[in-house]
Amino acid sequence: MTYLFITFISGILMGMTTAPIGAWFLGWVALAPLWILVIQQKKSLDKFLLGLTWGIGYHGLALFWITGIHPMTWLGIPWLASLAIALFCWIFITVWGAILVAIWAYLFGILTPVSFSDKISSFARVLLGITLWCCLEKIWSLGNLWWTSLAFTQSNQNLVILHLGQLSGPITITAAIVTVNALFGEAFIKAKSQQNPENFQQQNNSEQLNLLVKFPFSLLPSYFFLLPIITLIFFHIIGFSLYNTPLNPEAEAALKVGIIQGNIPNEIKLNSTGWYRALEGYTEGYKKLAEENVDAVLTPETALPFLWTNQNNRRFLSFYQAILEKGVVAWVGGYGKQENNLTNSLFTIDKTGEIFSRYDKIKLVPLGEYIPFNELLGKLIDRLSPLDAHLVPGKTNQIFDTPFGKAIVGICYDSAFSEVFQRQTLAGGEFILTAANNAHYSSTMPAQHHAQDVMRAIENDRWTVRATNTGYSGIVDPHGRTIWRSGINTYETYTTTIYRRKTQTLYVKWGDWLTPVLLMGGVLTKIIL
Repeated sequence: MTYLFITFISGILMGMTTAPIGAWFLGWVALAPLWILVIQQKKSLDKFLLGLTWGIGYHGLALFWITGIHPMTWLGIPWLASLAIALFCWIFITVWGAILVAIWAYLFGILTPVSFSDKISSFARVLLGITLWCCLEKIWSLGNLWWTSLAFTQSNQNLVILHLGQLSGPITITAAIVTVNALFGEAFIKAKSQQNPENFQQQNNSEQLNLLVKFPFSLLPSYFFLLPIITLIFFHIIGFSLYNTPLNPEAEAALKVGIIQGNIPNEIKLNSTGWYRALEGYTEGYKKLAEENVDAVLTPETALPFLWTNQNNRRFLSFYQAILEKGVVAWVGGYGKQENNLTNSLFTIDKTGEIFSRYDKIKLVPLGEYIPFNELLGKLIDRLSPLDAHLVPGKTNQIFDTPFGKAIVGICYDSAFSEVFQRQTLAGGEFILTAANNAHYSSTMPAQHHAQDVMRAIENDRWTVRATNTGYSGIVDPHGRTIWRSGINTYETYTTTIYRRKTQTLYVKWGDWLTPVLLMGGVLTKIIL
C-alpha cells in the first residue's frame, strides 16, 4: 500500500504540470518513481496496479475540469442525475488514461523481467520503456478519448521544448520526457546498487522504501545523476535552436483578422433568448471590426446556432445582412446538414453572402455530441445535448479554402489531435483557425485548450487565431508565443495581423516517423538481447 501511495503522489505531481498550476518542470522527474518501482516489483499484477495508480493520479487531477459540466439543469437533467453523470465522465476518462499507464507497466515488466534485469543494459531497458510508452500513446490518440499526453505537460509554459514537436509531433516531446525520467530512475538504481553490498532489487521492502522516500535528494552527490541532467539540457538545446529561428514575415502575406468572443452562457445558448443575444452581439462586433478594415472576422464554435446550409435560415439574420452591407469575409460557427443529420461546422461566408467553404468538426465529444455504442447506451444515457438531430463527424480529408488561401481548421475537441492539423498543413494550409465553445467549464479547461492550440501552432509552424464563446480566445504565433489572450466570461472583440506561411516542418512532411523508428529499434534490441 505504501508503494501505491508513493506512486499516486508522483502521478499527482505529474498532474500539477497542467493548468491551472502549470508546474511543467515536475514532468521531468514525476515519472521516475514509477519507473523504479515497476523494475523492482516481481509480480506482474503489482506492476499493473502501480501503473494504474500513477495514471489515476495524473489523469484524475489533469482532467478534473470535466466535472464542470455539472449542473446540467439547463438541459432538463435533474441536479443529482447531473452530478452522477459528471462524476461518471470524470471517473471514466481518468480510468481510460490510467489503463494506458497500467498496460505500459505490465508490458514493461514482461519485456524486462527481474530475472533479466541484471543481464540487460540500462540503455536497452530505457529504449524498450520509451518505445512501449510512445506506441501506447499512439494507439490511444487514434481513439476518441485523448487529451493528456505526456507532451501536454509542457504546454504552454516550456515553449523551447515544445519545438521538438516540429520534428515528429507531440510524440517527440513524450519520448524526451520518458527518456529523462527513465535515466533518473536508472541512475537511482545504479547509484544505490553501488553504494550497497546487495543489489537494490534484492533489498527488502523497508530498505527500498527508505531509498525511494529520499529520492531524488540521495542522488545529488552521485555522478550517475549527470547523465539525465545532460540529456535534459541537450533536448532543450535542440528545442532552443528551433525556437530561435526567425519568422521573417512578408508584407504580402499579411492578413488582418478580427475575433468576436460572444460570451453567450450555455444556459441560454440554444433558446430564443440566447439566439437574440448572439445575433445582436455578433452583428455589432462584426460591424465594429469591419470598420477597423479587417480582412476577415472569426466567430466561435456554433456562435450562431442555425442551419447555415439553408439559405432561407440565414437570409433574414441581421448578421448575414451585415455581411452584405460591409462586404467583409466571415468565418461563422453554425450547423450544417449531412443527409438527415447535423454537423458542427465552420463556414466561410464571402462578401456576397454565399458559402465559400465549409469545415465539419471531425472529433466529436463522446456523450456531449454523440453516444458511443448508441445502440446499447443510447436509451440508457440519452443525449446530453438538446439538439433534435444527431451530430455526425466530418470527413478526415477536408480542405478549407478561403479567399486568402487555404486555412487549417480545428473545432473545439479537434485541437487535441495533432494529425488533424498536420494533414491540413501538408495539403497547403497557411494559417490556423480554431473555434470553440468552452462555456461548460471553469477557467481550467479553456486554459488547457489554449495550451493544445499552442502545441498545434508550433508543430505546424503557423499563426493561429482562436475564437471561443466565453474565453480564452487568442492569437498565437508560430513559436507558440501568445500575442493576445482574452478574458474569461467576457464579451470582447480584437483585431490583429497574422501572416500566411508556406513552410513545412519535418513533422508536417513526414508525420509521426519517430514511433515506427522506436518500434523497430525496440524489436531489434529485444531480438539481440
